[in-house]
Amino acid sequence: MRVISGKARGHTLKTSKDLNTRPTTDRVKESIFNIIQRELCGSVVIDLFAGSGGLGIEALSRNADKAYFIDSNKNSIQIIKENLNKTDLINNSKVIRADVLNGIMKLSRHKIKAHIIFLDPPYSKGFIEPTLEAILSYNILQPDGIIVVEHDAKDGAPNNIHKLKKYRTNRYGDTAVSFYRLGEED
Repeated sequence: MRVISGKARGHTLKTSKDLNTRPTTDRVKESIFNIIQRELCGSVVIDLFAGSGGLGIEALSRNADKAYFIDSNKNSIQIIKENLNKTDLINNSKVIRADVLNGIMKLSRHKIKAHIIFLDPPYSKGFIEPTLEAILSYNILQPDGIIVVEHDAKDGAPNNIHKLKKYRTNRYGDTAVSFYRLGEED
């Protein structure tokens, strides 16, 4: 795994040997960032279920202003910090060790609102819908923000949750990426 573009381009990122951690492949990451590139400059990003921090680090490398990394695994938190130091992006980041719901609540208490939220939970574990619900409940997405959800292509992702509407899904073999924006509530 590496940083594909921007000021940290070419840096190899450390990943966990833990079988529960599944880093986003370079091919999928490149596609995601080609789709959201115009949204990145000056943005605030949240990387939920951050793993090695690859998505948030890529966003920082491509001129996001700030990234918040949330993961509950102690080993993942250490790897994220090492990767941020290695890429010299640590000053623009905040790493939070918490389960995703508590991390979202903490961001909300500090009035953090993201332009882009990456959601890459373990596949087939039922985390997508409750996490999207929490993002809405705790109001951590800017009104014009985007949520990018990586998931197993067989799992799918809900078309909408309240005001959150899926507007695009791309498939890459067994992996799919769904994109959400706020719209009118049904």
